[in-house]
Amino acid sequence: MRPKTAATGTASGDRRRLTGSASARLWDPDGPSSGGIAVPLWDALRESVHAAQAMWETALEHAIGAEEVTAHLAQLSNAIRQRASGQETDFGGLPRNALSRRLLVLMRSAFVERVQELPPPDSSQLLRLLSAIEQVGQRLEADWSQHFADRLSSPDGLELVVEVAHDLRSPLTSILFLAETLQRGRSGPVNEIQERQLGLIYSAAFGLSSVASDVIELARGGDRLVDLDPIPFSVTDILESVRDIVQPIAEEKGLTVQLTTPEADFRVGHPVALSRVLLNLTTNALKFTAEGFVEVTARQLSSRAVEFSVRDTGRGIPPQSMATLYEPFRRRQKLGEYAFSGSGLGLSICRKLVEAMGSTLEVETGSGEGTRFFFILDLPLAGQPQFG
Repeated sequence: MRPKTAATGTASGDRRRLTGSASARLWDPDGPSSGGIAVPLWDALRESVHAAQAMWETALEHAIGAEEVTAHLAQLSNAIRQRASGQETDFGGLPRNALSRRLLVLMRSAFVERVQELPPPDSSQLLRLLSAIEQVGQRLEADWSQHFADRLSSPDGLELVVEVAHDLRSPLTSILFLAETLQRGRSGPVNEIQERQLGLIYSAAFGLSSVASDVIELARGGDRLVDLDPIPFSVTDILESVRDIVQPIAEEKGLTVQLTTPEADFRVGHPVALSRVLLNLTTNALKFTAEGFVEVTARQLSSRAVEFSVRDTGRGIPPQSMATLYEPFRRRQKLGEYAFSGSGLGLSICRKLVEAMGSTLEVETGSGEGTRFFFILDLPLAGQPQFG
């Protein structure tokens, strides 16, 4: 792909400077000895270094200039040659940053391409070179993980998490749109198996998108209502929408999703928050139910009060998990232990949203008897005065 015009001029100008002593540093003739590795493999590695140099425009956003790229490549190639030759390697001088990681990826890719063009090399020698590349990469990643940890603990760490969550949610939105488009046959007919598979893709992408949304919401306090002002909505539509989204998951596990709707359907409240809570609770109920059903109920208690509940026939929540059930980022005590999700975000967000709607999320559970989450909302009938 041709770089943008502005970048092309800069890249071309900088590339002309990659001559003489600067370019020579990429492969020091007085560098590490062969260490028993055949000349063609060394040549392939040398060519891959120069190939990475030629493709450095792809890392331009991370680079100050051509001199920096040349210096990075020289240090990376020297470290790789030392490791492959069995010499003691000083990793302390490696430039451990985004540019180094990007250039190493380019070098690795170019090296693999060039090796494929050679007569079959000695496998042990090839493995030594590939292992040396990976070891250098691991040292770069180890440093980056510490840098990432430092960023998370810095004052702008929370904002970094939110940015990552946004970056995850954007492509997932595209997957959801495309899966739904295909599933509805808008791009041509699909058979029953394909429709089922697309349903699973949609449900999985929706679940990942929900996790990203949970991270963003928790960073903002977790109790922000998208629809700040109460609006009219259909309770039945919300329940049916939840069932449609989780239906592929239920069918895959051989479970049924049962709905119970209220006598008076059209209410005034916060449908987006309500839908999100019910979807999270229903998805989790399916996760911990091996056989039987999951029941989503909206039971009318009075003209204004509606009790919402999600009940499953799963194994129930063990007593030792109850104390930390609503804690975000909790740790499992042991593998397979009950947890709303690996991070514990979902149930924490559910409780906060229910509280923002003026209620309390409660739970009833028993070992081998299933679990029931429920809450009561004040939802006036649509078209009637919203007071009293």
